[in-house]
Amino acid sequence: MPTFQLADLLRPHILTLTPYSSARDEYTGKEGVFLDANENPYGPALQGSSTFSSSFNRYPDPYQAAIKEKLAPIKGVRPTQIFLGNGSDEPIDLLVRATCRPGTDSILIVPPTYGMYEVSAAVNDVSLIRVPLTPDFQLDTRTVLDAIEPTTKIIWLCSPNNPSGNQLDSEAIRAVIEGAVHSLVVVDEAYIDFASDPSWTAQLDRYPNLVVLQTFSKAWGLAALRLGMCFASEELIRVLNKIKPPYNISAPTQELALKALDHVERKDEMVQQILTERTALAEHLQGMQMVQQVYPSDANFLLVRFDNPKEVFNYLIEHQVIVRDRSKVQLCAGCLRISVGTPTENSILLSWLQQFQDSGRWTVDAGLITH
Repeated sequence: MPTFQLADLLRPHILTLTPYSSARDEYTGKEGVFLDANENPYGPALQGSSTFSSSFNRYPDPYQAAIKEKLAPIKGVRPTQIFLGNGSDEPIDLLVRATCRPGTDSILIVPPTYGMYEVSAAVNDVSLIRVPLTPDFQLDTRTVLDAIEPTTKIIWLCSPNNPSGNQLDSEAIRAVIEGAVHSLVVVDEAYIDFASDPSWTAQLDRYPNLVVLQTFSKAWGLAALRLGMCFASEELIRVLNKIKPPYNISAPTQELALKALDHVERKDEMVQQILTERTALAEHLQGMQMVQQVYPSDANFLLVRFDNPKEVFNYLIEHQVIVRDRSKVQLCAGCLRISVGTPTENSILLSWLQQFQDSGRWTVDAGLITH
C-alpha cells in the first residue's frame, strides 16, 4: 500500500528554498542591547498609558512560542505540531502555495463550503475540482476519491460545514484521509467547539497527510485579532514556518491570545450559552409558517430555508437585522444563514420575522404563493 510522503507533494523549489532569516531568528534571547533589527529605540509613538505590556517598538516572537506552549495541552498536541496564522486564511493560502504549481496542479472542494478555498486557488492559478455534497450535506466518499487526479494536492473538508452547519460523517472523512494517500486532507474545524464529535487533532500522529484548521474567531470571541490555528505533522509545520512572512502575528495579538488561554472556562461558558440559544432559536423558527426547514446545526449558526428568502432578507436589512443570504449557493436555494446571537438579539430577529409573516408579504412573489 502506498504511503504518504510530504516531499513528493511539495513544489520542488520549496524543498530547497532558503527562508528569510529575521533578526529574531539569529538571536532568540530576551535580554540585551538590541541593535540588530533597525527598530526605534525610543519606543512607540503612543500617548498615555497602555493596557499592553508589549514593547511595540520591538518585533514580536516570529514563532509565537509562548502561545504554542500554552495551547498545546489544551488541544492535546505538541507545540511543534502548531502553526499560527493571520486568521485561518493565512494557512489556507500557504498550504496552496507550498504544494500547488500554478497552472498545473489542482485542489478538490465539496460545495457548498467555505469560499476561501476557491479564492486561494484562483489567486494562485490552481484548478478546482468540485464534488458536491449530497442533498443532506454529507460526503459522497466514492465520488470524492474517484475525482482525485494525479495533480490534486489538497482536499478541503469543512466540518462542521459552512454554510450548512453540520458535521461531516467521521467515517467518511476517515475514508477520504486513508484513500487520498498522495494528497493533503485538510479538515477545517472553525466551528468544532459547538459540535459533539471530537476534533481530528487526536489523529495527527496516525495520518501524516492530515491537516486540521481551527480559529480563535468563533468560540473564543476573538475575531478581530485574526488568529488562526493549523495543526499538522511537524514536517509540514516546518515548511509553513519556512514560507510564512517573518512576523505574521503582531505583539498585541499574541499578548491578548495568551490572556484568553487563561480563561478556557469562560470560553466554555459562552459556548454553552450559544448552544442553548441555538436550540431555542431553531425551535422558534421551525414553528413559523413561512419557514420550510431549519437544518440541523453543529455550529454557532443555522441554515434556514424560507418560502420567500429574498423578501425576508430585504425586510430584515430594512430593520437593521443582518443575516447572510446563501440562496445562490449550491444546494442552498431559498436559504438564509443566521448566526446565533444573544437572547436579546435573537428576540429582535424573531420579532421582525413574526411581523413580516403577519404582513403576508412572504406568500406573494412571481407566482410563489405557497400557503
